[in-house]
Amino acid sequence: MSRRLPGGVLAGLGSVAAAAVVAGAQTAPAPPDRDYLVFVASEGNDQISLVRFGPAGARVERRNTMGTNRTELVGPHGIAVSPDGLWYYVTTAHGMPNGAIWKFSTATGEQTGRTDLGHFPATIQLAPGGNYAWVVNFNLYGDMVPSTVSVVYTGPMIEVKRIPTCVMPHGSRLSPDGSRHYSACMMNDALVEIDAAKMAVSRTFMLGKGAEHGMDGPPGPMTMSGSADGHGIVAPKPGDVSCSPTWAQPSVDGKTVWVACNKSSDVVEIDVASWSMRRRIPAGEGVYNLAVTHDGKVLVGTNKRGKSVSIIDAVSGAELGRVTTSRRLPSGLVISPDDRYAFVTLEGVGSEPGTVEVIDLKARARVASVDVGQQAGGIDFWKTEQPH
Repeated sequence: MSRRLPGGVLAGLGSVAAAAVVAGAQTAPAPPDRDYLVFVASEGNDQISLVRFGPAGARVERRNTMGTNRTELVGPHGIAVSPDGLWYYVTTAHGMPNGAIWKFSTATGEQTGRTDLGHFPATIQLAPGGNYAWVVNFNLYGDMVPSTVSVVYTGPMIEVKRIPTCVMPHGSRLSPDGSRHYSACMMNDALVEIDAAKMAVSRTFMLGKGAEHGMDGPPGPMTMSGSADGHGIVAPKPGDVSCSPTWAQPSVDGKTVWVACNKSSDVVEIDVASWSMRRRIPAGEGVYNLAVTHDGKVLVGTNKRGKSVSIIDAVSGAELGRVTTSRRLPSGLVISPDDRYAFVTLEGVGSEPGTVEVIDLKARARVASVDVGQQAGGIDFWKTEQPH
C-alpha cells in the first residue's frame, strides 16, 4: 500500500503504480532522476500552485492566492507559461461582467499586469515568441450567441483584437509555427481556424456525426431553427450537438488537428491541408482535454466522465493504455518536455480538493499525486531542474 505524506504526497511509487487500474502497462515505472515543475490554477479557491515532482515525490512548492476582493472569487481557469519561462498568465472567469487576463512573475509570484477581456475567459496559449496571448471567451453564463477570441499583446498587457467566432469557444491551441489558431465550439459542433497574421476566421469544420465537413470562413448564423452554412447543409441550432467539442490539439508537424468530442467520447482527426476528416478515434467516456508528446507519437486525453486518462498511438489511433485517476473529473493536462510524464489535474466534486496526478507515459501508470486547491483545471509546464 502507498501512504500519503503531509502535503498530499504519495510515497511508494511502485505500489502506487501497482494499485492503479491500468490497461496495457508495459514496464514497471522507475523513479525520476530530476525535478519537474508545473503551475496549476484552482478555480474554486483562487489559488495558483507551483507543484514539484521528482525523486522525492510530488509536493506543492508554493501557493499564491490571487484576486482583488477577498469576498469574491475571480475563478482562475486557464494558465500559460511564457516561452522564456519568466512569466505565467492566468485567465479569470468570474468578472463583473467581464473576466480578465493576469500576468505574474514565475520566480516570485508577483503580479505585474492585468487587463479585462470578454465573458468567462477560459483556455489560453502564448504564441511562439511570447508576445501575444490567445484567449477564448467561453461565455458560460451568457445567451447561446457567438462569442469571441481575444488577442493580447503581453508586454503592456493590451487587448489588440477580439475576434467573433462561435457559441462557447473552448479548448484552443495554436499551430506549432503560430500561424493558425484553433478553438472548439461546444454549442455549434464546430472547429474554428483563425489566420493569426490577419486575426480573422479563415475556415470552419463542422463536427456533427455523419455530417462532418469543412468550409471557408466563419460558421453561418446560428438561429434557433438552424440555418444553411453555404454548402446546402443545415447547421445545428446552438446546443443541438452530437460532438460537443471541448479541445483542439494540432500535431507537432501542424498537418493534423485532433478535436475531443466530449459528448460522443471520441476524437475527430482532421487533415489540415484538405480540411477533411480522416477518422474518428475512440477514447474514454467524456474525453475532455488533449495533449500530444513532443515527438508526435502519442496523443493523451483526459476522460472527464470516465475518471481516466487515455494514452493513444497517434499514428494507428489505437489506445495503448487507460489509467484510472484517484478522483473524479480529470480535466487539464500537460506533458513534460522529455515526453516521460503527463501531469493531470482533477477537479474533484463538492468539498474534495483538487489534485495533480503524474502519469508515467512509458509504464502507463499513475506514479504520484498531490492535493491542490479546489476545482483544479488549468495547468502548464514551467521547467525541469536537476535535484540537489
